[in-house]
Amino acid sequence: MVCEHPQQKAKMSPAPSNPDSASLLADIVNKARAMGADAADAMLIDATALSVGCRLGKTETLERAESGDLGLRVFVGKKQAMVSATDRHPRSLKELVERAVAMAKAAPEDEFCGLADPDMVTKNWPQLESADDKEPSAEDLITSARAAEDAALAVKGVSNSEGADAGASIASVTLAASNGFTGHYRRTSYSLSASMIAGDGTQMERDYDYATRVFLNDMPDAVGIGKKAGERAVKRLGARKMPTGQIPVVFEPRIGGSLLGSLAGAISGAGVARGTSFLKDRLGQEIFSSHITIIDDPFRARGLRSRPFDAEGILPRKLKIIDKGVLTTWLLDSRSARQLKMKSTGHASRSPGGTPSPSASNLYMEPGAYSPSELIKDIKQGFYVTELMGSGVNGVTGDFSQAAAGFWIENGVISFPVSEMTIAGNLKDMFKNLTPANDLEFLRGIDVPTLRIEGMTVAGV
Repeated sequence: MVCEHPQQKAKMSPAPSNPDSASLLADIVNKARAMGADAADAMLIDATALSVGCRLGKTETLERAESGDLGLRVFVGKKQAMVSATDRHPRSLKELVERAVAMAKAAPEDEFCGLADPDMVTKNWPQLESADDKEPSAEDLITSARAAEDAALAVKGVSNSEGADAGASIASVTLAASNGFTGHYRRTSYSLSASMIAGDGTQMERDYDYATRVFLNDMPDAVGIGKKAGERAVKRLGARKMPTGQIPVVFEPRIGGSLLGSLAGAISGAGVARGTSFLKDRLGQEIFSSHITIIDDPFRARGLRSRPFDAEGILPRKLKIIDKGVLTTWLLDSRSARQLKMKSTGHASRSPGGTPSPSASNLYMEPGAYSPSELIKDIKQGFYVTELMGSGVNGVTGDFSQAAAGFWIENGVISFPVSEMTIAGNLKDMFKNLTPANDLEFLRGIDVPTLRIEGMTVAGV
């Protein structure tokens, strides 16, 4: 099976690397000050991405995207405005600054807005392993996608393919502000995925496998990704619906990370300050059992979410968000920190066209003491979840209800596939009744081992 496309020789050149990008941003910030702004910052992200998609031996997509997004944020007193552009012609940049200052003067006051305090911004930061120098061509990516799809289609029981996709990207990030901060870093990403269909007629199931890495040499074998995608689809054939009950639910690692995503949203300073988080009054309290520790590590080597400084120029640090079950901190940018009368934790994140907001970096739960098989061996009836569908988390109340599919556990053994199920509970209770296995791997940016949660409500749809 061969994928063909007339532009197979296309390459992903490095992201445009303008040695004067810091000078460009400094000039824009200075112009804003000269036109009446009390403070300003500017962000520039130059990025290049190359992606291919193959299905049944043909190249269905081959896309190359280049972007150069510049954002300017200006402050006039306690008023702020945000503008963005892609045109760097001097006349256009002058108009950009004029428009931003005029908008800020007309904006409503926000007593908490403003740049990071000068004594908070960093002058030094670690050199992270966040960018590779490998430049795969479109032909290289097509070869990987083809290998993954061929391996998946070779799995007995696989009847069709939804396709295999491969991609590579590189971005150059520069930030400059009138509080004295100027910084720059690069990041790369490589990805491969395959999605397969097993069975036929009304008895069809689909599943997938994927990998994303910062360095190309860390990518797993394409054949292995495809084979796993095919095997996962076949294992889901013959899925049943099960009756309603309260039973243990076990989340496989690639699904369990969504629970940490819900935690990160609940401890975001912006939501806490608004009073819209179900954890708004739980700082310093035990919200997990005492054997749970959850860490945010912005400096992890080759981490998918690593960053040397945050979007306000503040040096982040490795934090135990949950320490032996206790919630130790909120995730704060400067604005939410001011609202809560605290200091930023270095979690500001933004795009060139947006204002900063708190966001976790490499978030993970430390592994537990038991293997996955030991974690489930005493479960007489349980649900091993491999897929969640839809959005069913209420960040205000903590109520959790999502459609799910996976496998039924009987007498400590994963026995047969189930689908069209719903799992429900409240995150406060789920966190307290959670036990991790010992199979943690750093693969996704938000990582957990296999997780077991007692007493969830499970129902057939």
